[in-house]
Amino acid sequence: MSLAVGDKAPDFTMPTDGGGEVSLKALKGKTVVLYFYPRDDTPGCTTEACAFRDSLPDFSKAKAVIIGVSKDSVASHDKFKTKFKLPFPLASDADGEVCEAYGVWAQKSMYGKTYMGIERSTFLIDDKGVVRDIWRKVKVDGHAAEVLKAAEALG
Repeated sequence: MSLAVGDKAPDFTMPTDGGGEVSLKALKGKTVVLYFYPRDDTPGCTTEACAFRDSLPDFSKAKAVIIGVSKDSVASHDKFKTKFKLPFPLASDADGEVCEAYGVWAQKSMYGKTYMGIERSTFLIDDKGVVRDIWRKVKVDGHAAEVLKAAEALG
C-alpha cells in the first residue's frame, strides 16, 4: 500500500541525534516536513540537509518543523549533525519500520546492480497529521524551496 495525499500519516517514534526521541503524536498541531534520505555525509544527502538548514528560518515562520530520517545510527547522525551544524532532529529508523510505513524502502540500482535502499522522499504533514504533499525520487536542487512553498501554503 502506498501512502497518498489525504491519508493519515503513519505515526512513529524514533530515536534522534543527541539521545533524543521524536514522535508524530508529539508534533500534533505543527506542520511537519518529514524527509527521508539514504545516508549521512554523502554528497546528495549533505546538499539536501544543508538546503533545509539554510531555509529553516523560513520554515519556522511557516510554523513547520523539519525531521530528517535515515537508517543510519544515532551516533552517525550525531557526527553528521555536528559537522554541518544541522539545527533540526535526525531520526534513526534502524529497523526500517518507518521507511516501510511511508513506502520509501525501495529497489534501487546503481552501476547495473540492484539493491534495496531509501528512496529520497519528503512528506508534508499538516497540523492534524494528514499527508498534504509527497515528493518521491527527489532531485536535491531546489527541493527545499519547493517544500517551503507548499508549507507556506498550508499556513
